Amino acid sequence: MKRILIISDGKPGHLNQSIAFCKIKDVSYDILEVKFKSKFHKALSYLFDRFDFFTDFLFDDYKKYYFDFYDAVVSTGSGTYYFNKFIGQKYNKKSIALMLPKSYKFKNFYYIIAQEHDNPVRLDNILTLPLNLSYPKEKGYVKKVENKKSLAVIIGGDNDVFHMEYELIKDELDYIFEKYPEYLKYVTTSRRTSKLIENLVDKYKFDYKLIYSKEPNINPIGDFIAVCDEFFITTDSTSMLSEVRANSDAKINIIDLDSKKENTKFHRLVNIIEDMDNEKINFAKLLKKVKI
Repeated sequence: MKRILIISDGKPGHLNQSIAFCKIKDVSYDILEVKFKSKFHKALSYLFDRFDFFTDFLFDDYKKYYFDFYDAVVSTGSGTYYFNKFIGQKYNKKSIALMLPKSYKFKNFYYIIAQEHDNPVRLDNILTLPLNLSYPKEKGYVKKVENKKSLAVIIGGDNDVFHMEYELIKDELDYIFEKYPEYLKYVTTSRRTSKLIENLVDKYKFDYKLIYSKEPNINPIGDFIAVCDEFFITTDSTSMLSEVRANSDAKINIIDLDSKKENTKFHRLVNIIEDMDNEKINFAKLLKKVKI
């Protein structure tokens, strides 16, 4: 039976993509978390990669696995790609990178699963997908109510491209409660949502409410995808936009935030989603060419 080793940087958004890949490919997996000793050691990894020199000296101590046991190594995020290559080269395993590993050479990877909004170059070992890999799972936080429609509001926060204004979010929430009086309404904030915005959200009488700072270990997105007829998602939330569009045929209403930059990967992703016309994605079919 095939088995994959997932290299994780500890970030849930990255790890979830790697797990989704394994589940979509129906392959068992183990997870190994690694961390560079410092930013300097990470910078060294870029230099070493140019000369095809691979070592685990750059990383803190990590749990030792029997690496020969695995058929492939999969990872997501810049903190994982060099270690992915290290295992692949030393133990002759297939190295698979999810998202575009921009600071590393592409040639050492068996496959790179990139997204369209990153504008990847065309190479034989790069497979381009319209959206991030995802494999949502229902957890029972909300359930479908017969003869009732429902909507979900997914709120992110400030980043280096977008600024979330209080009045803008208030206007959106007021509009939703006025426009959809008969709908069940669910909401979740994220780790980037400011306290100011969370306090605003808390004032509204949602049928289900997840305030991230209060319950950081709960993720209701899989339930929202299973039951909701419409979504309202802020522009900064690329992973949520991607996950909902990929796995649901519900209508997505994108909440535009004030942008500090133009034509970024965020904007390109929004354009891709708007062009998809409420289509789900068959990831299994798209990943068929990636042989483990």
